[in-house]
Amino acid sequence: MNFLGKIFTWWNGATLGTLFWSWRNGEQVGSDAQGNRYFRSKPKKGQRERRWVIYEGANDASRVPAEWHGWLHGAFDDVPESNLPPSRIWEADYTPNATGTVTAYRPAGALERGGQRARAAGDYEAWTPDA
Repeated sequence: MNFLGKIFTWWNGATLGTLFWSWRNGEQVGSDAQGNRYFRSKPKKGQRERRWVIYEGANDASRVPAEWHGWLHGAFDDVPESNLPPSRIWEADYTPNATGTVTAYRPAGALERGGQRARAAGDYEAWTPDA
């Protein structure tokens, strides 16, 4: 199944076509703590440099750290590993985007939490005629 998955699915990492294209037309410049690999196009006269990422696991753009995001979008030319400042004690580790999963935030009143919420000052009260 893994081989067929590499042929037909793009959401579980890169397809065989992407891996082959990256091998032929790009050079790996680094990787991050999550195993994502970062590439840039091999220099060709008259063409601008292209940059891309091959995710380790599910393709989720929120898995790209801020420093690599800046490099992917051309904010700076050097790879982040060469000029990263030391991490701060208050910086939090990466947490995956939980939208659409069981662990997603569900506020009071959401259908998944029973659909009941506490009354609020601005709640609508239907008009009923005096009988």
